[in-house]
Amino acid sequence: MAATVLVFEAMVVFFASLVAKDLSGLSTAQAVGGGAALAVVLLLSSGLLGRAGGYWFGSLLQVAVVATGLFVPTMIGVGLLFAGLWVAAVVIGTRIERERAGVEDVGG
Repeated sequence: MAATVLVFEAMVVFFASLVAKDLSGLSTAQAVGGGAALAVVLLLSSGLLGRAGGYWFGSLLQVAVVATGLFVPTMIGVGLLFAGLWVAAVVIGTRIERERAGVEDVGG
């Protein structure tokens, strides 16, 4: 569930960077390059969720996306929206894993 949030967030960040070049004082290379780099890191981090620290890294990336609002103020809202989705995915995912573990203990 959290991986899905990161993948969709990566797509939104990339497409937002294409708009950011016109809405900010950044050059095209800075806006698109920075957005593409952040999008790639978001995509790669979805694969790290099974490793130690993967969820902490994903949380750090949520802060980074909100921080892009320093350059394009609209990204604050987008970042907060995805941060909320991230928290929901982590909470619901944890609950599902806990329930699965309880079912396996009873059934095993």
